[in-house]
Amino acid sequence: MRKRYIASVAGAVGAGIMGVFLNKEENRNKLKERASYIKNKVKGTNKSNSTFEDAGIPDQADNKDPAQMENAKMVSEGSQFGVDYYNQVKENQSEEKDLK
Repeated sequence: MRKRYIASVAGAVGAGIMGVFLNKEENRNKLKERASYIKNKVKGTNKSNSTFEDAGIPDQADNKDPAQMENAKMVSEGSQFGVDYYNQVKENQSEEKDLK
């Protein structure tokens, strides 16, 4: 009997917290974007699941992941590490194909 009350209270508290959190439009949008991203990732419909591929084109990627946006910001500030690494790996891959 007591467990039922505890579960009801926990559910009510959780609903209250979510109500307060989702009160702001910004939080609702973040939750919608994250849910959509996860849904697409589970379905396998994301255009690019590879962080490596996104590193080569940080400002052109369709992925609006916060980490990707941070990478694009660093590149716009002058950091070329991700782009240089991407170019180096692609060059090595093309050399390996040529040798075969």
